[in-house]
Amino acid sequence: MWYLSRKYGLGDSGETSLFGGRRVSKSDLRVECYGEVDELSSIIGLCRAVLCEKHPEINKLLLDVQTALFRIAAELASEDPGKLGLELIGERDVAVLDEHVERIESRLPQLRHFIYPGGSLPASMLHVARAVARRAERRAVSLNSRESINPNILSYLNRLSTLLFSLARYVNVVEGVSEDIWLGRGIE
Repeated sequence: MWYLSRKYGLGDSGETSLFGGRRVSKSDLRVECYGEVDELSSIIGLCRAVLCEKHPEINKLLLDVQTALFRIAAELASEDPGKLGLELIGERDVAVLDEHVERIESRLPQLRHFIYPGGSLPASMLHVARAVARRAERRAVSLNSRESINPNILSYLNRLSTLLFSLARYVNVVEGVSEDIWLGRGIE
């Protein structure tokens, strides 16, 4: 198992260390990629804070997602992920997200048009998390084009944005907030 040490100021020159010890620029694509995953986890934490009282089941699901995102960030920050002592993101993790999406979507009206992100505050925050998940996915795709990464990370981030979209819609339905539909000219 790896542990974080308390060393301050080592990154003042614009470099950081990957797990394994190699120093890289903080602008390195790998660092940017796991930084996006960290931002996503932080925004999901904010969603959890808003959802925890009214939607404890979603709060628990999002905590599980944050746990997976920590695993993804650690894997992306490592030169040799197999030495981390963590279970790497796998097909089962992706399948679990698919199962949640199917369960949630079965409770929602079929989507026939684009909708504006928004509605209740928790749903709006889930939409922001969805957009950040898409950005993290794009960054992971860029990294994968430079060097091969675990393909399940790409799948997980893709499915996660779908889950967050479905959760945003679900929260609006449960809270009685209607979706604003975009038809190319404005709200319908």
